Amino acid sequence: MATINSRDGKLYIDFRYRGIRCREQTRVADTPENRARLERLLLMIDGQIKKGTFNYAHHFPCSPRVAQFEKLADAERTAGISGSTKLFSSFAERWLSEKKVEWRESQIETVEGIFNVHLLPKFGALQVSEISKSQILGFRKGLHEPDILKGRKLSPSRINHIMTYLRMVLNDAAERFKYESQWKNIKAIPIPRSEVKPFSLTEIMRMLKAVREDYKPYYTVRFFTGLRTGEIDGLPWKNVDFERRVIHVHQALVRGSIGPTKNSSSYRTLMMTDSVYEAMKVQWSLTGHRSEFVFCGRNGQPLDYRNVANRVWYPLLNYLSMERRNPYQTRHTAATLWLAAGEAPEWIARQLGHSNTGMLFKVYSRYIPNLRGRDGAAFERLLEAADE
Repeated sequence: MATINSRDGKLYIDFRYRGIRCREQTRVADTPENRARLERLLLMIDGQIKKGTFNYAHHFPCSPRVAQFEKLADAERTAGISGSTKLFSSFAERWLSEKKVEWRESQIETVEGIFNVHLLPKFGALQVSEISKSQILGFRKGLHEPDILKGRKLSPSRINHIMTYLRMVLNDAAERFKYESQWKNIKAIPIPRSEVKPFSLTEIMRMLKAVREDYKPYYTVRFFTGLRTGEIDGLPWKNVDFERRVIHVHQALVRGSIGPTKNSSSYRTLMMTDSVYEAMKVQWSLTGHRSEFVFCGRNGQPLDYRNVANRVWYPLLNYLSMERRNPYQTRHTAATLWLAAGEAPEWIARQLGHSNTGMLFKVYSRYIPNLRGRDGAAFERLLEAADE
């Protein structure tokens, strides 16, 4: 869907053409009159795209996209699109439109970014059936090289993520057009195991004692529930049951939008221990009557996790002279504390939203003692001992 947005007081339009997301900056100021003018322009562009008469260079002669679309047009004329297969760009557009119904909005945005930034510029003008294995490997090699302009390089995990969608498109095209897929014996780049750096109970107590009062409930809940950032930031009061002392995790905040949880097992109900229950009661007194969200800013909107991390989390670690660790370590901390307390793996997996205990043993194996607990009581005793 085409949209009109503003950047630095100037309007720009955002639309899709040939499966590619296009953003074109204008020189006009953000006023109601100018927005109305651009809305009329977008309606005209949309009509031309549907009729097949849209000329990118006519509307945006100075855009770098002009060369990209001219290259695609030349490739189509040379290859003869009526042949046995299609251009990568054409097939990718169709493939994306079919797959979108399976994905969350945040995933759609991520995948479109991968195609627009990486895959279409490299493979868009090529016949999908003629892309060779050497071209695929060369593309991956290029992703691995540092970006001179940005001064950084993509992580192995990010490269594998990009390559996953290239593999899916190429394999699907091979199946539909009945030729042998080029994707053979191409292995993923090894990914260094992410380091689990949980906080000790002593460190947690120091942090909760030193943190700003208005964020004490927030971090208490994070440390002692293992909620993901999107889950806690998108948590509404309607999903907090004080009577049954449970939290229903039914949604998450991802890139500023409320959507479903990460997967079906993440859609869960978790228990509130005494410390979490008391923190929630304090939070109710702060935001319960002014926002639908448990944790929110002064405007009642959900917290911006980057803003919170930069203004509260990292300054707190610096103030306490603690090792710099990302906020996700609160989730690792909850898991390791439950394990140290002797809670049952099945109970911990349910609290974390894992479908089984496999991930628990894989990530936290060195923290697992002789486990016998089953209901959070052992963890509660651990907290009581820390308070004495």
